[in-house]
Amino acid sequence: MGSHRRHPLLVPTLLCALTMLVARPTAALAEDGDFGPDAGTDSGLASEVTRLYADAAMVTQRYEAGRRESEAEGARARRYEELLARERRDIAVLHADLGRIARSQYRSGGGLPLTAQMLFANNPEQLMRGQRAVWQADLAVNNAIGKSRRAEARLAADEAKAAAEWRKLERRNSEIAELKRTIEAKLEEARWTLQGRAEASVAAGSCRGAVRLDQPDPGTMPEYVTPVETYELSASFGSGGDRWANGHTGQDFAVPIGTPVRAVGAGTVVSVSCGGAFGIEIVIEHPGGYYTQYAHLAAVTVDQGQRVSPGQWIGQTGTTGNSTGPHLHFEVRVTPELGSGVDPVAWLTARGVQV
Repeated sequence: MGSHRRHPLLVPTLLCALTMLVARPTAALAEDGDFGPDAGTDSGLASEVTRLYADAAMVTQRYEAGRRESEAEGARARRYEELLARERRDIAVLHADLGRIARSQYRSGGGLPLTAQMLFANNPEQLMRGQRAVWQADLAVNNAIGKSRRAEARLAADEAKAAAEWRKLERRNSEIAELKRTIEAKLEEARWTLQGRAEASVAAGSCRGAVRLDQPDPGTMPEYVTPVETYELSASFGSGGDRWANGHTGQDFAVPIGTPVRAVGAGTVVSVSCGGAFGIEIVIEHPGGYYTQYAHLAAVTVDQGQRVSPGQWIGQTGTTGNSTGPHLHFEVRVTPELGSGVDPVAWLTARGVQV
């Protein structure tokens, strides 16, 4: 079992770095309902999913940062323990030296009473030299003993303080972990509620209309981007499978329901549709005669005819239509219709996007 000792100056720094962790995300958890007060509308629910998604990502990042710092703190603590162990060994050596000094004093006459030393001294000068040596040895011994005792006292105080601060850190990490679980549970419920509404739209063959989301700060967005920011690649272009008659027509990005979908480049929305194998889908026309498709969505945030910019949120991922699980089906075509697809990864790579 590992020691609870930690360096007293390092732990408070970590605690300060994590102090604000709980404040913002808890605002995402509504006090008067499962989600937020506006979650009864499509836009409200979509916004809530996006907000919870961002909060969960933020908590996860900070939790992982805290975990990494804790691991680093553990490594520093182990080095500190090694230093303390060496200090204890040095003190033990000092104690042994003190014993040898005392025995040497006794054998050399340092242990004799002053009266006896005066009687046996050959002359006053010899007496003074012997007595001075004894005084110096006694002073060195007393100083060493005092230093040892002070070091032991500091050591005990530092260990007690570090242990207390480490317990605070562990409690804070537990709070963070519980907050992370709570937000993720809320997010999962909100995602599937959003998916349920999307499936109702697909079944009716009629889209509910664009929802409105607060767009992220575009910053210095490049000309082309990936359709989702964080993902795992799944089914690739041209791959075989029971679900495709002539090979997979796009590139799948495995992401959770509610993940914001981005326009890969500037263009115009030529269609937003619900129903069929692709479920809820968006098709965008780009300069140069290319079209991109974003399918199996749970929500859309754009309307037909709308101009979009690179990185703009145009929808949220889902698993509508002919889908085996939450993901984004992304295609690049030379016409708006199915059947004219090109390899999406190669197309993005040619435009400087690393997939």
